[in-house]
Amino acid sequence: MNILQINASYKPAYIYGGPTMSVAQLSEQLVKNDCNVQVFTTTANGPRELEIATTAAQQVNDVAVSYFPRLSKDHSHFSPRLLFKLWKEVRSFDLVHIHAWWNLVSILSCAIAHLRKVPVILSPRGTLSPYSFVTNHTGIKLLFHRFIGKFLLNRCHLHSTSEREQAALKKLLKPKSIFNIHNLVSLPSQIPAPASENGLLRLLFLSRIEQKKGIELLFAALADLTIPYQLTIAGSGNAAYIAKLKTLSHQYHIEQHIRWLGFKSDDKFELIAQHHILVLPSYDENFGNVVIESLCVGTAVLISNEVGLASFVAENNMGWICETNSESIKNKLLHIYSHPGKLIIIREFAPMLIISAFNDQKLIQSYLNMYQKVSRRATTHD
Repeated sequence: MNILQINASYKPAYIYGGPTMSVAQLSEQLVKNDCNVQVFTTTANGPRELEIATTAAQQVNDVAVSYFPRLSKDHSHFSPRLLFKLWKEVRSFDLVHIHAWWNLVSILSCAIAHLRKVPVILSPRGTLSPYSFVTNHTGIKLLFHRFIGKFLLNRCHLHSTSEREQAALKKLLKPKSIFNIHNLVSLPSQIPAPASENGLLRLLFLSRIEQKKGIELLFAALADLTIPYQLTIAGSGNAAYIAKLKTLSHQYHIEQHIRWLGFKSDDKFELIAQHHILVLPSYDENFGNVVIESLCVGTAVLISNEVGLASFVAENNMGWICETNSESIKNKLLHIYSHPGKLIIIREFAPMLIISAFNDQKLIQSYLNMYQKVSRRATTHD
């Protein structure tokens, strides 16, 4: 099967966090399962560009990746060369799998594939949630969706990564079909040993640092805590917003409890294992790769009920679910501190659960089944 993956960013543009890694992991596993996979992406790497050749496809972990320069250096990611290449070659693929929305790579690629009568699977990756419509250029998004976006999206097959995201898509659109399949997440070959105890409740925030992640709520909760704790913040983000958070931590008199580590990649599993709780009090999260990464090394999680994996965590008793307010977060942290036995149980049993539930081969078979159902060979009419 010939599959074209399209995303505005790809390895090594790790600055964009989970979605970039998920697309790469999916592509690599498809290649291992004898699919012919190509990736069209841009040189996007935050405020700068990747220093990578754009004249021919590159082999990135056995995946053929074509990087195209972009004219706009913001989140619109406008790349005429990518779109021209797509127009010429799209009909050589059985299907196009586009990731994310609200950028010109995704929107215009979707339109081209429809015009060239090639089936499209679109994975919104959180960009079509109710939260996405009330943040950043709200009026433009609503107008575009009403007059153009809905028309394009209803002609796609949609892929959600959680039941929460699937429910939101069903309310918003009437696509050809919706498939719900979890993200593939790269797991460590060995589980790192936990750090020795020192009496502190060790909290970790490991994600892209942006407002929707609820860090300000966490700071407000910590300001009222009387238990001994330390918070480690590992991630990258807008420099102005990070400066604002550091000022806020000073105003709350909690800066002495916080370690800022910056972006972590290669040694992130060792970092996670050294903490009692991964905290992700997001206002909106379609999936949450870091939740799986944390549980796979035995570190329990405290996540909001707006995280896509909240139901999975609750059903399997692998952590705590809070609301998106500081009082709820504070109460959950107090409960966790007073019930250390549950942390021990989760550390012992969570890795086995994750290895079973997020087995690459099991998940990739679901993706292959989706592709078979959607591919041009299986499509009888457009």
